[in-house]
Amino acid sequence: MTSPATDLVTFGETMALFAARRTGPLRFARDFDLGVGGAESNVAIGVSRLGHRAAWVGRVGADEFGDLIRSTLLGEGVDARAITDPGAPTGLMIKGRRTAELVDVRYYRSASAGSRLSPGDLDPDLVGGARVLHVSAITPALSGSAREAVRHAMALARSAGALVSLDVNYRAALWSPAEAGAWLRETVADVDVLFATGPEGRLIADVEQPVELARALADLGPRHVLVKAGAEGALELSDGVVRHAEPYRVTEVDPVGAGDAFAAGWLAGWLSGHGPEERLRTACAAGAFAVTSQGDWESLPRPSDLHLLQRGTDDGVSR
Repeated sequence: MTSPATDLVTFGETMALFAARRTGPLRFARDFDLGVGGAESNVAIGVSRLGHRAAWVGRVGADEFGDLIRSTLLGEGVDARAITDPGAPTGLMIKGRRTAELVDVRYYRSASAGSRLSPGDLDPDLVGGARVLHVSAITPALSGSAREAVRHAMALARSAGALVSLDVNYRAALWSPAEAGAWLRETVADVDVLFATGPEGRLIADVEQPVELARALADLGPRHVLVKAGAEGALELSDGVVRHAEPYRVTEVDPVGAGDAFAAGWLAGWLSGHGPEERLRTACAAGAFAVTSQGDWESLPRPSDLHLLQRGTDDGVSR
């Protein structure tokens, strides 16, 4: 049976998230909020909130946390293909705040259900019927089978003519810069859209200046390169044209998930047929909204929210 068409498909590990309610060392925390978090599912939620059909695929444990992930994503309008793995637990993320400005995030994902993702978990009809496949470099770092799943999905998407999007999302706890750089350099030629911070981009191309870094990355294959600079804004190189975006003025509460929100905003803009200036504005707005409250995705915007923020310049995009 052919799966219903969707706008965006993504996959990876989503974890149960415990966030301490008090500031200070985690050993003194007594109360936690329970939620979920994962780079790829954050993007799926962001795209769904901005009016597009999104699907997420991943493995979860046969436990309450796996049920929480499934119900949360379904509640956000995401087609959640949460595969129950009875042989491994759902991974955990613990988030504390050491000071008012310093967030402390710890992952407990070794031998988790999410790390056991494999090519056979991906429905070829689902991937092949999507307009966009979005992956992150977190997934190939989890295990050999997860790495093969990324390769398999990218091959399916490219053969179907879908846009292939990759967020570098480097995690030092999962693999070394040399390992990540080698995989990324092998992979980037098959990518249409690349999201990276400056340091992440330099895992692939040893270029310091942001515009020249974007050009070096685009020379390797991607048609669209987005270099994220957090509170300093972002730049986009698309079809040879460089555009700079000023940040929105917001009070940061929790920075985790801002990059995922940025990717979701840009991809939603592309799915809507928006031009490069509007895509970049939406990406920056989504990233800004993401940091304004606790949680990885809870503050992601809907279309009616996008006009609420003020930029640091008149139009926010310069060429």
